[in-house]
Amino acid sequence: MNHEFAQRVRAWIALDPDERDRATLEQLLDDDNEAELRHHFDPVLTFGTAGLRGPEMAGPAGMNRLSVRRATQGVIAWLAHLGLDPDLGVVVGRDARLGSERFNDEVVSVLLGADLRVYEMPGPLPTPLVAYAVKRLGAAAGIMITASHNPAVDNGFKLFAHDGSQIVSPNDTIVEAAMARATTPALGTRDQRQHEYISAALLSSYREHMLGRFAVTANEFPIVYTPLHGVGGAFVTGLLADAGYQNVSVVSQQMAPDPTFPTVAFPNPEEPGALDLAFALAREGGAAIILANDPDADRLSVAAHDTQGQWRALRGDEIGWLLGDALLPQAQPGDVVATTIVSSTMLAAMARAAGVPYVDTLTGFKWVSKAAGRGRLLFGYEEALGYGVDAVVGDKDGLSGALAFAQLAFALAVEGRTVFDRLDDLEAQFGVHAGDQLSLRVEAPRGREVLEAVMQRVRSGPPREIAGLALREVIDLEEGWRGLPPTEGLIWHLGESSRVVVRPSGTEPKLKAYIEVVREPAEDLRASRQLASELVETIRGDLRKLLSLVA
Repeated sequence: MNHEFAQRVRAWIALDPDERDRATLEQLLDDDNEAELRHHFDPVLTFGTAGLRGPEMAGPAGMNRLSVRRATQGVIAWLAHLGLDPDLGVVVGRDARLGSERFNDEVVSVLLGADLRVYEMPGPLPTPLVAYAVKRLGAAAGIMITASHNPAVDNGFKLFAHDGSQIVSPNDTIVEAAMARATTPALGTRDQRQHEYISAALLSSYREHMLGRFAVTANEFPIVYTPLHGVGGAFVTGLLADAGYQNVSVVSQQMAPDPTFPTVAFPNPEEPGALDLAFALAREGGAAIILANDPDADRLSVAAHDTQGQWRALRGDEIGWLLGDALLPQAQPGDVVATTIVSSTMLAAMARAAGVPYVDTLTGFKWVSKAAGRGRLLFGYEEALGYGVDAVVGDKDGLSGALAFAQLAFALAVEGRTVFDRLDDLEAQFGVHAGDQLSLRVEAPRGREVLEAVMQRVRSGPPREIAGLALREVIDLEEGWRGLPPTEGLIWHLGESSRVVVRPSGTEPKLKAYIEVVREPAEDLRASRQLASELVETIRGDLRKLLSLVA
């Protein structure tokens, strides 16, 4: 085994507080198993704008107690760099994944050891509550142990800034640099005066605020709900009941938090099959809509009967249009709506018609949440099922999103209409906006290398046409666009009104392509949709060949 690499392994083992992880690495050293050790050490998990996220395993390539200690030390150094008063405190929360409680304990111990005030969630709770608590308490930061909708083997460390939104660059590089300098930290205990649990009153204040906005009269509107084995179950069903919905059925097999996610291949409501049990329950009970959260409940998925009486999951953009349509009439001076450059362009048209300022942002809700500047974000969304319906939460929120969507669906039902009827209205007014995406997964260990090679290939040699549509314009997002910070990605404008955005995922080893075809308003909406959908599918097929992941 390479001597320098072996020394690196021993240095990590010397700092690792976890007996099982130390034993794993020591055994691999004794067996001279360099290949497996490389899996644990390369590539190192880096602290990006989504924090840390990766498989739970020993070594710097995984999420483990030492990785979490080092990340927490990085946060402490970052707060000192910003000059924030440590007495402002850090909110700490966790989901119900396998290692989340252990990692939560490490965060609390390291923060207390550095004499920072800690506001700790009283148990596994949804991510949006951490974002809310940071703003409500005026805390210096928030840390959430979660891997959101990633597979069961993963976990993560998510960092919120003083404003309750996710951090953006260069804060990640400051934390990362401090992590590299981290040594064995002093550890504190929960009996210190700087520690307190988030109170029931604070959690109730979130409920009361959202109920004040989105409650309806008591009703029998039939809803099916699933938290997909995550932490949203009890909180969301309680919210719905208090908001007036007396006919909510839950997917019992998925109601209790379960870190193994036994009924789904991936605990992501966007994935095929994730909502199968909800569909079955909805058909059986005659529900009007299905509401689903991802495991940490910061995302919202919705399904409903389409015009042919079939259950269909709404696209993230369709949910965004409906929520935007419901919220735009509530706009006040200084309000802004926003979505990302990979989302549909319809919200921009809706905002123009309503006379409300609209902002394009980079991909990721961390950018959406900051879009209003000194104004107020009336509504923001990203097509990956992230929605912000109330500015008291500085991040996407699947809890209030569920309440807001239930309210608009109920209001339509009172009129004898459905969400699909309202989508017809919107596309009749603003044109058909058909969309889809292509997601190509890359396997480790060469994932990032392959993604970079493919992006470089299509950047240097873009296609002349796709699906028979001439490539009209190329926008390289690395050069910045419309005042946005540079980011990795390309926008291809095709023909008169079609568009493709190609970019690597920021949280998973995937290459993603986002497709939109827009057709002018037409009397025959069904025919217009059919033509647009066929074109989207043709573009998707051509992209699959063009973006081959053979580097």
